[in-house]
Amino acid sequence: MGDIQQHTRTVKNEKPTFKQMIKYVRVRSAENSRFVEFDFAISDPSLFVELVLPKKAFEQFCQANDVVSMTQEQQDANDIELEKWRYGEDTLMAKNRKEQHVQEKNAD
Repeated sequence: MGDIQQHTRTVKNEKPTFKQMIKYVRVRSAENSRFVEFDFAISDPSLFVELVLPKKAFEQFCQANDVVSMTQEQQDANDIELEKWRYGEDTLMAKNRKEQHVQEKNAD
């Protein structure tokens, strides 16, 4: 999380306006879903809210906010943080989860 920089469309020492801040989305729902489930972040992709909109409203939302997709690196960083919150770091659940990931990777 600390490695992800905040991004804006301004000069470095100038406070950005809302319009200048980069807005990020990460779609989580399947492409053929009736509704679009997505993460939305402003300026800092690690600080996001989960939203759900009908497809047409999602398209309008993205256009109105001039969004960009989160990079794979940003998505991975968010996933790691979510796992820490969900399973802890030095807990039995965390250890079991890590073992499960290793087994899944070895199966591939």
